[in-house]
Amino acid sequence: MYTLKVKLPSKNYEIYIKKGLLDYIGIKLKDICSSNKIAIITDKNVNAIYGDKLSMYLNKQGFITKTIVVKPGENSKSLENAEKIYNDLLDFKIKRSDMIIAFGGGVVGDLAGFVSSTFLRGIPFIQIPTTLLAQVDSSVGGKVAVNLPRGKNLVGSFYHPNAVFIDTDFLKTLNKRYLYDGMSEVIKYGCINNKNLFYDLLQYKLESDLFDNLDKIVFTCCSIKKDIVERDEKDLGERMILNFGHTIGHGIEKYYNYSYYTHGEAVAIGMYNITKKSEEVGITQKGTSQEIKTILHKYNLPYKMPNLEKSKLIQPIMIDKKNNNKYFNIVLLKQIGEAFIHKIDLKEINKFI
Repeated sequence: MYTLKVKLPSKNYEIYIKKGLLDYIGIKLKDICSSNKIAIITDKNVNAIYGDKLSMYLNKQGFITKTIVVKPGENSKSLENAEKIYNDLLDFKIKRSDMIIAFGGGVVGDLAGFVSSTFLRGIPFIQIPTTLLAQVDSSVGGKVAVNLPRGKNLVGSFYHPNAVFIDTDFLKTLNKRYLYDGMSEVIKYGCINNKNLFYDLLQYKLESDLFDNLDKIVFTCCSIKKDIVERDEKDLGERMILNFGHTIGHGIEKYYNYSYYTHGEAVAIGMYNITKKSEEVGITQKGTSQEIKTILHKYNLPYKMPNLEKSKLIQPIMIDKKNNNKYFNIVLLKQIGEAFIHKIDLKEINKFI
């Protein structure tokens, strides 16, 4: 088993990474949870495959559980859904000493974390991420949020879990499109911080090579994020590099109302296109965008900018959290493995989109 400890001024918590970890969670929770009542927030797809199994393991350890199921997809990350969950928690008579489990992908983790941070002014929660994207990225770092019609993650907080349990066996039943969706975030970590990870991914010949190395890959990505979050918990400086490709990516997601491209696919397009632009203006080492294009193609991810109205793409970007009304922070690469934050005047945004 790989383990990591996130150390923050306000809270420390463990990340556990291992195939077949699900049956261990109930035992470990006896040390983490001070009560015997747990609400599980999950989505319909995860619940159909793993819901009964998780409840069984928890019930065997004496926990009383209630499962709250939401629809899969980004549109579930809404204030309306949060309110429905609040009412379900009231019906369950949950108290501040009880616990919530976020059991699913990034949408469930963000939504359940947001609910945990706001209901009764804060309920302890743990993350059990079931997608690669959530395992390497969104389950770690404490960012929880819901979307508004005008943009993604505009209402949220920093609220860290009490633990993260990552069982890479979940990925065996993951739809291949969403496996590669998660690979986009893995590739991002290679681009911004770890060139060895990037070139290892390029060298894998078979999908079985990828699966054989998943625990190590997840550990590497979580280690990078842990270190950055410890240095910049509230996203005021260095942590912004984790948003490489996301400025354009979030704009693409919003443009298509979260219904055409997955998050990882949109980020993939963003990584390639912003790097191509930064090469053209002499900021990024020549050939970097071609390397990104090659690895995206290898993992069945898109890279071409769709034919869309640029002004509508820029609208959600202009209300992005990295915009301070005077300048805009964008994340660029010097080369593979080395990212930096580049400040531009808002009038220059067209040069990089």
